[in-house]
Amino acid sequence: MSLESVKDHFKQWNRESDILEFDVSSATVDLAAEAIGVIPARIAKTLSFRGEGDQAILIVAAGDAKIDNKKFRHTFGFKARMLSAEEVVEQTGHVIGGVCPFGLANDLDVYLDESMKRFETLFPACGSTNSAIKLTCDEIFEYASAKEWVDVCKGWVEEEVREAVSADSQDKN
Repeated sequence: MSLESVKDHFKQWNRESDILEFDVSSATVDLAAEAIGVIPARIAKTLSFRGEGDQAILIVAAGDAKIDNKKFRHTFGFKARMLSAEEVVEQTGHVIGGVCPFGLANDLDVYLDESMKRFETLFPACGSTNSAIKLTCDEIFEYASAKEWVDVCKGWVEEEVREAVSADSQDKN
């Protein structure tokens, strides 16, 4: 049902037919990159954290980025604590491996990490463990109703990725 909620979400921009569905799993960054044929860094992964109160917050980051606890605490004022698998489904309506900032079960705050700005296009999941959509950073921001861009990740290196992106630019994605 989660994929359907994402398709419904994208209807307002006439983009529901742009959702890619795979015969193989795209539930992890590496599996998604393999299914699509791009470097893992171009997968836009959605991470869910406990927010203040009962609502979760979502951080969308490049596939090669990891949350930096110090930056997270400085930005949000509380410790980064990920949701359990059950809480993820309850808060987002999506199962782990298909979590995305689209077609959510609840109105959650979505933030986009600076790590994604290196790429012209990225591939976030679409609510199932075998789907994705090709979007620009501006499209992700708009379609996710993101609050703002944040810098809460580490582990990604722009220079190394630039070389891979130029090699990757010959693909169709």
